[in-house]
Amino acid sequence: MRRKTGIVVGACAAIVLAGAAGAATATATRGTDAPAGTWHEAPGVSRTAVAAEGPLPVPSASGSAAASAAPSITKADKSPEVSPEATVNPERVLESATATPGRQRVGELLDVSSLIGYLAGPPKQTFSYPGASYVKLHFARMAMLPGDYLTVSNPDATESYRYEPGAEDKWAMSITGDTAVVEVHRAVDPLGLRSALEGLGVNVDHVARGFSRTEQARVPAETPERPGRTGREESICGPDTSTDAVCYQSTDPVAYVKSKAIARLLINGTELCTGWRVGAKNRMLTNNHCLTTSEEAYDTEVWFNYQCAKCGGYDVFKPTKVWGDQVLSTDHLLDYTLFSVGAFDTVEKFGYLTLDTARPAKGTELYVPQHPAGEPTRIAGAKGEKAGNCAVDNNDYTGYAAHSDVSYFCDTAGGSSGSPVVSRKTNKVVALHHFGGCPNSGVRGDLLAARLRSFL
Repeated sequence: MRRKTGIVVGACAAIVLAGAAGAATATATRGTDAPAGTWHEAPGVSRTAVAAEGPLPVPSASGSAAASAAPSITKADKSPEVSPEATVNPERVLESATATPGRQRVGELLDVSSLIGYLAGPPKQTFSYPGASYVKLHFARMAMLPGDYLTVSNPDATESYRYEPGAEDKWAMSITGDTAVVEVHRAVDPLGLRSALEGLGVNVDHVARGFSRTEQARVPAETPERPGRTGREESICGPDTSTDAVCYQSTDPVAYVKSKAIARLLINGTELCTGWRVGAKNRMLTNNHCLTTSEEAYDTEVWFNYQCAKCGGYDVFKPTKVWGDQVLSTDHLLDYTLFSVGAFDTVEKFGYLTLDTARPAKGTELYVPQHPAGEPTRIAGAKGEKAGNCAVDNNDYTGYAAHSDVSYFCDTAGGSSGSPVVSRKTNKVVALHHFGGCPNSGVRGDLLAARLRSFL
């Protein structure tokens, strides 16, 4: 049985998403564009480029959710324009490489042992981690009677998910903020016979706790340099000219509207990339180094509309969370994965982007909507003087292969992997961002358009 998801309420203090679960229904009490909490811990916390760092060890959750029957994944043949013999420079770095290679680490996994409900434990329990940006629970077992159900909510129940009996070895949807409340709801039992049954209950064995913004800023400092690297490479190339997407609402409304099509991906409960809707169908695009299989997609939360409500402010819009669904096509050389999402009707309103079928000319001005370091949507490449560092530098650049990439100096950071690089001339995607290093680079959009034509 596939999951059922809905719109949920988030808080700016949250830096991530996550996994999978049984049958879940989300409820919300506010409008889609209502501010929903505070993201920044305090004003004046600068953004940190993390892409230049090497991998951090991250424990993996035991028992990832098993994928139900999924279609065979297309791994298309090599494009005739790409030469695999000329592979990527070993000193270049994937834009999110701090956890599983290619993903940005945004939280930690904690082992717990908690039994909830019936004879063995209380029917309600609170999991609180002060300062955490999100809390995500893993259930080893959910043994409940028919008619009973479980909810995982934030303290005021403005974000809540319902789980029916039968789910086990599953991740729940993340709860934005530092506290999750788990409660077993029992059917009417006037004689107390149901409650007296032994062996029933819900076991929580892992919690994924999202880093606070202060902790996120320390991630690069804790990471050893990769062999052969100088430590000087950065993905913020010069002064950081990216800014909150909402700052473009009046000055550059086209870029602002286009930024609504991107989403924040929380993978395995503690890792982050960016993805975006490509074309009018239920299709999402990200990097192959972020997501490869349907099993991974099923355990991935996809957050739309995770944007600041005011330019330079600290409140964010309520994000709409859905689960990843099936991987339709993936390829290592062109570093892409095309996948679908569940509850597509709830995110269709955010619009989509289109791949450009022509290679961009050198000097073409660009903009890049993204979720750097897990932040609410930012856009690199403002109009006017600030766009000077966000333009095509080389349209025949070496990524994983010769001729596969477009290079640029647009500001990006860890977590930006999978972001669309958009031409100001056409407002179409000319590259799928994947490498930092200044110049940064992305896989050519025209190659991806040719490869994915039958899916779009």
